[in-house]
Amino acid sequence: MTTRVPPPPESPDEGGRIVDELLNEALSKRYLAYALSTITNRALPDVRDGLKPVQRRILYAMNEMRLNPEGAARKCAAVAGAVMGAYHPHGDQSIYDAMVRLAQDFAQRYPLVNGQGNFGNIDGDNAAAMRYTECKLTVAARLLLDGIDEDAVDFRPTYDGQTEEPVVLPAAFPNLLANGSAGIAVGMATSIAPHNVGELIDACLLLLQRPEATTADLMERVPGPDFPTGGVIVEPKAALLEAYETGRGGVRHRARWEVEKLERGGWRVVVLEMPYQVQKSRLVEQLASLIELKKAPLLGDVRDESDENIRLVIEPKVRTIEPEVMMESLFRLCDLETRFPVNMNVLDRTGTPRVMGLKAMLLAFLDHRREVDGRRARWRLEKIAARLHILDGLLIVYLNLDEVIRIVRFEDEPKARLMATFGIDDIQADAILNTRLRQLAKLEEMELRREHATLSEEKAGLEARLGSDKAQWNKVGDDLRTVRETLGKDPTLARRRSTFADAPAADLAPPPEAYITREPITVIISEKGWIRAAKGAVADPSELKFKEGDRLAFLVPAETTDKILILASDGRVFTLAGDKLPSARGQGEPLRLMIDLEDKTGLVAVFPLKPGARRVLASSAGYGFIAPEDDLVANRKAGKQVLNVGDDEALICLPVTGDHLAVVGDNGKALIFPLAELPEMPRGKGVKLQNYREGGLRDAVAFTEAQGASWIDGAGRTREWPNWKDWLGKRAASGKVVPKGFPASKRFKPKA
Repeated sequence: MTTRVPPPPESPDEGGRIVDELLNEALSKRYLAYALSTITNRALPDVRDGLKPVQRRILYAMNEMRLNPEGAARKCAAVAGAVMGAYHPHGDQSIYDAMVRLAQDFAQRYPLVNGQGNFGNIDGDNAAAMRYTECKLTVAARLLLDGIDEDAVDFRPTYDGQTEEPVVLPAAFPNLLANGSAGIAVGMATSIAPHNVGELIDACLLLLQRPEATTADLMERVPGPDFPTGGVIVEPKAALLEAYETGRGGVRHRARWEVEKLERGGWRVVVLEMPYQVQKSRLVEQLASLIELKKAPLLGDVRDESDENIRLVIEPKVRTIEPEVMMESLFRLCDLETRFPVNMNVLDRTGTPRVMGLKAMLLAFLDHRREVDGRRARWRLEKIAARLHILDGLLIVYLNLDEVIRIVRFEDEPKARLMATFGIDDIQADAILNTRLRQLAKLEEMELRREHATLSEEKAGLEARLGSDKAQWNKVGDDLRTVRETLGKDPTLARRRSTFADAPAADLAPPPEAYITREPITVIISEKGWIRAAKGAVADPSELKFKEGDRLAFLVPAETTDKILILASDGRVFTLAGDKLPSARGQGEPLRLMIDLEDKTGLVAVFPLKPGARRVLASSAGYGFIAPEDDLVANRKAGKQVLNVGDDEALICLPVTGDHLAVVGDNGKALIFPLAELPEMPRGKGVKLQNYREGGLRDAVAFTEAQGASWIDGAGRTREWPNWKDWLGKRAASGKVVPKGFPASKRFKPKA
């Protein structure tokens, strides 16, 4: 039995700070506090101004230092020190890193910091130390801060309580969607793509006109993200709509490229724009690694010729394919195509993390702008009221100038006397006493009355606006149009950079033969089954050498990219790759080592595959059909059973080059019939070609009606068959005896 030992008594020096608490409860409370701090004070942006606390503090500190766009820049070290000392006590390096990102035009669609010096580049090089670089605000940042001194937003005490910082910036444009955001908190993350601010403002104006507008309606104004680095978006519109409605999804983003033509039909690809957040140097390393590891056989070389503009040159290894095929293969292998994740997780106006869609974000921004404009209007009313109050007192001077001068000159307590005589308060009396003599001129009186009238008119307008919802929304719309005009003065910021394209509907991945250098070869097979491939054409087959007792059986012209089809006498078709055949420098290799072919099985035909072509297949029993060559390809070493021969053998394998088929049997009878009478099928026994009482099929030939039938005699001469139509009949008929002069071998062409 164990007993719990009571804690020792507290000593006076410990101040009662020892707490008896279970460890798991203590860890849970402290980790929850840490998680909440990370979510709200570090990782997630505010939906109203699109900024994280460190970014907001940097911009506010730069505004307090008067680093305006039209002014001079200051050292980044001074700015980082001011931010750390007053607002953000988390180290100067973290502040400087955030400042650098706000200045990078390849990271921010609308940079908020105008950096002077080395602020890094798209290659991934780091920025120079903060003691070397300088910075000031941009026009876009100035718009985010506009009204910060006019009670537009709430302030809160800083970490040490010595000063105050804004809870949120006034934000004259939807910066959250314009510049995007990314961050990882505890248990949640955010990833928002940049957009074109002109399109966002158009969408906001649409919501002001039609609050019931759907996300699809908004996408007519905002078709998709607009990345700082340009590129091409290939995400389907339906997927983008779902991402904008739910706040979750992804965007496929590709590099922009073009083809440069070279001499002698050559070409190369030049990449002009990179996918967002892809380092160019790292991409070059990826491509070089693909070449070294032979994972991209179509890729020959890559080099970086970039200066101020991106120019990444990609040269193909095989120029016989289309550039689109090579690029599609590279899109799958490297960061030339990336998928930007969309997770619109933000803090709403109450500081609560929420996943919002496009419409919800824009509505939250518009509500914020209405509140900001309302607060600025009320602040302005207070200033106008105070000024009118003073003007009312000053006008008394001009109405009672002599009495005022007398009181000031002769009374011991002129202030009290003025207040008692004219019924004014302390503030008005001070204003009168502080008036200089030169301001007592008649022109000054007229100027004061003009100012009084102007301010009174402005006050009436502000009061009318605050009393009307429609007027407040109209003011929001007018402000947005002004912002669009202001940012539109810079064409590089205004124009859309990322374009849209449809991803290829068909699979453009290169076929295996595309990885092979296309060269002519001649396939050589001997009677004993030895196979080899000679480069180019064989001019004189008689010069070919074979093993003793062996000789030539098949001599087939082909190319290294071809698939070589072999029909065996048992009706099976085997497939060999043209580039995998042994060299003709030796005497080749046994064919039976490459395919599962029995010793007693012979070869009937050897030919290269021609996609779309057809062949007449027939057995010695006289049964056959037409088979597409594409269906003859076998993917196994054991081949593919195409012609069912039973106890007979495969005999005929003819290309379909005509419209009639002539057959001759062992009995010496011939028959001609239209090829259309033969069925087309991928495999089977086929139908009867000719009827035999004894024997079977001996030979067959296809021809066109216009060309006419013929045969080749033993001397190699072509003999016409002038009256071949006399042998024309129906398929499966017996036919007639072959004409006079037909070869005694009963074949249309002598065996090789």
